[in-house]
Parts: sequence; C-alpha cells; structure tokens
Amino acid sequence: MSINTERDIEANLQIGPTDQGMVRLYISGDGAEIPMDFSPDEAREIAEEISAAADAAARIKPKSRR
Repeated sequence: MSINTERDIEANLQIGPTDQGMVRLYISGDGAEIPMDFSPDEAREIAEEISAAADAAARIKPKSRR
C-alpha cells in the first residue's frame, strides 16, 4: 500500500495537547486505536508538512474517476 492507494476505511482523528505537554494525534477506526505523541516542535514540523502537502495537492488537477 502506498500513499496513493485508496482505501474504504472510516477513521476518526483527534488532535490536542496532553497533560504532559505533548501534542497527541489520536486515530481510531476499523477496530484500531493509535495514539501518537509529539513534542511541540515536532508537532509544528508536522503541521508545516501538512500545509505543504495541502498546497501541492491544490495545484494538482484531479484525474476524472471512471
């Protein structure tokens, strides 16, 4: 499976601070729960990567679906 492989899975994403000063990304769905904790600096880097990916995706003309 790659980043371009589509899957028909529903998942829920929650993002927030923990009481330990970390930023938690909590993903749940399809019977799995994945908590991922990041330092504030790591979270900022992730946010920058998401923003850059969104900018790049906005420049791509989607292929028509069959």
